[in-house]
Amino acid sequence: MRLDTAQIQTLISHAGAMCLLEAVTAWDEDSIVCVTQTHRDPANPLRRQGRLAMLHACEYGAQAAAIHGGLRAQAAGQTAPAGYLAALRDARWFAADLAAVDAPLEVAARRLLGDAAYCIYAIQVSAAGQVLAEARITIAPQPKAGDCA
Repeated sequence: MRLDTAQIQTLISHAGAMCLLEAVTAWDEDSIVCVTQTHRDPANPLRRQGRLAMLHACEYGAQAAAIHGGLRAQAAGQTAPAGYLAALRDARWFAADLAAVDAPLEVAARRLLGDAAYCIYAIQVSAAGQVLAEARITIAPQPKAGDCA
């Protein structure tokens, strides 16, 4: 099942240029693979002075995880709760500038544990068969009004 940008935007809160992933190429109960070339776009909203820091690869991975959560909820006849990136662990990158990568990015996220609200994912961003970045992320539900943050 392949999803395009318009379908992805129905699953996550990111819209317009902040929707960094252009297509879902594969997904199952535990993982997802997305592709994109938005890292090469001079209008990418994360760019600063023409560069795209490798740390932003983690945002690409977090969006893949969010899409995965949306697809899992949709498959269960539900809507995924809004969430946010609560923790970033074991982040490693193997390039200097994401914008300098010529090949399309392949962004993978694998759910390690969690439920509908809290999840931990292993994410990996690669291009042309070379790993560019990897990390572990924790997604937590958005606090409701009146909750302690």
